[in-house]
Amino acid sequence: MSQFPAFSCNLDNFIDALKKEIHNNNKTIQALLSQEEKTFQNFVKPLELLDEGLEELFTPLSHLNAVNNSKKTQEVYTAALPLITEYSTQLSQNIEIYNAFKKIQEKEQNSLNIEQKRVLFLNIQNFELSGAHLDEQTKQRLQEINIALSELSNEFSQNLLDATNAYSYIITDKKDIEGLPQSEIETAQFEEDGEIKYKITLQMPSYIAYMTYGKNRNIREELYRAYVSRAPENADVIDKILLLREEMSKLLGFENYAQYSLATKMAKNEKSVLHFLDELLDKAIPQAKQECKELENIAPHKLQSHDTSYYAEVLKKEQYQIDEEEYRPYFEQQNVVNGLFRFLHKLFDIKFEKIEEKLWNEKASAYMVYEHNKLKAKIYLDLEARESKRGGAWMHNWQSHCIDVKGNEKLATAFVVCNFPTSSSNTPSLLRHDDVVTLFHEMGHTIHHILSAVNENEVSGVNGVEWDAVEFPSQFLENFAYEPQVLQLFAKHYKTNEILPDVMIDKLVKSKNFLSAMGMLRQLEFSIFDFKLHTKLYDSHSLQKLLDSIREKTALIKPPKYNKFQNGFAHIFAGGYAAGYYSYKWAEVLSADVFYAVVDEGIFHSQTAEKYLNTILHKGGSQSMDILYKELMNRDPDIANLLRLNGIKA
Repeated sequence: MSQFPAFSCNLDNFIDALKKEIHNNNKTIQALLSQEEKTFQNFVKPLELLDEGLEELFTPLSHLNAVNNSKKTQEVYTAALPLITEYSTQLSQNIEIYNAFKKIQEKEQNSLNIEQKRVLFLNIQNFELSGAHLDEQTKQRLQEINIALSELSNEFSQNLLDATNAYSYIITDKKDIEGLPQSEIETAQFEEDGEIKYKITLQMPSYIAYMTYGKNRNIREELYRAYVSRAPENADVIDKILLLREEMSKLLGFENYAQYSLATKMAKNEKSVLHFLDELLDKAIPQAKQECKELENIAPHKLQSHDTSYYAEVLKKEQYQIDEEEYRPYFEQQNVVNGLFRFLHKLFDIKFEKIEEKLWNEKASAYMVYEHNKLKAKIYLDLEARESKRGGAWMHNWQSHCIDVKGNEKLATAFVVCNFPTSSSNTPSLLRHDDVVTLFHEMGHTIHHILSAVNENEVSGVNGVEWDAVEFPSQFLENFAYEPQVLQLFAKHYKTNEILPDVMIDKLVKSKNFLSAMGMLRQLEFSIFDFKLHTKLYDSHSLQKLLDSIREKTALIKPPKYNKFQNGFAHIFAGGYAAGYYSYKWAEVLSADVFYAVVDEGIFHSQTAEKYLNTILHKGGSQSMDILYKELMNRDPDIANLLRLNGIKA
């Protein structure tokens, strides 16, 4: 167990420690370059491990900045970003390293294993995508662009977090809180000047609860307006980001950023991505129009964007007699976590053992992970919403499974972060079923990383996996959150221990694809907007026109003009999904295909599940997902299973 570092991050001396690490790395790099006879073992491997060491140092800071955000973490993180970016950019443009890699690739081609060949291929590709082969002036400009982009990305994210935290809507009339889940009412309630009031925020659990159950339409509109018009200052940030991405792409010899993005993805070219998205759009539109008409029919007024969640809940109850609130007592957070662990044990023979450790928040927890009773990894869970935490859910890998230069095995670690309803001494954290799906999704990413059996860290776990395939394992796992056999492992009432009744499971399964075509249209809108946005240069004015033109086909309920969704589109402006948001749907084709293969074999004791563990999870990024997928399924992916998953007729 000692091989896992305890989580810690000394903010006071972090920048000094980072500068020292970078300085030592640069000295080591020079020493490695001075070797006359360079090989994979004496040159490439040590360089790989330098990256791993820097990641081990930096990840706790970036994690803290996301889950325990403060002025201090912002200050240190903002100061660290240029140092990291400058170092990694210089490294990725070092022509000596690039030439050494090319020579080693040529000289050792016949003696290297698959993992080592993949490391060299990806490194050489990354060097060329970083401009290592270009002149010094161009390389200098690319370095400036990379630093500026990392700072702008951080600014975008911070603006969004600040805007989310700055807003609250205070309700004083108790009738305006009627219909909300009791747990949400208790969370929102506070006393001021002897009067009971209720605070609704833009934090996900609070916002979603009111938009879904809040009866006061004016309050819903006010909340919606606040949410979709957050961080208007991000419009300028977006303009700067797009300008720099375009310049970078041109300097590297691409026509646009979309081409640059696709160089490291499964999809072959722009045409194939847009064809894929258009095909799904055409399949989804007829059913989406029917779904929208059903919603409009039950609304007593013209349906607006701030009405859809509310009337969707009304219609869902009407069609399926399903009330999400009735389910929440069966999805107490710890029961769900324990049940997910049981499911993974039955499916893949992996076990989770909780350990006591002082962490960044009292609600966070740590677990050792065993595969076939052998210690394999360590994970951290941080699942509840709080003000100091970035919204959304994610897996953040810290360490990767690998073998070091001395032949010692290093095990993987990862963080699983969500924003579920908060628990208190009086109220447990009761999840919506959507939250359960989210947890399964993030755990899919997590086991993809931590169960890796790859010995080269740069292609171990999620490292080296094409971006449009990286969601495949997460989506595969989330689909099981609707399977009756799986639900029965953990869906039990937190007070009575009663297992979720069959009739309620049946309703949940039947309601799974409720408004699924409308949901697909929304995702396709985001994907098409993102991809087209990066095919030529747009500013904030032409960007809005592009989004409006796409919505002509995808938005069955026209959003109001004040909707500036793009200013909160963190996936592409503060995350890694630029010109890659289509990846969610691309990967969903893979995941639906494999999911149905496992389900059709009865889930447990499935040969496909065992093969998936050995082929996809164990092999990480050591080969292209195109190769691994065909090894797993003996064929190309089939879009029909994605439509089947969403209940859309082909």
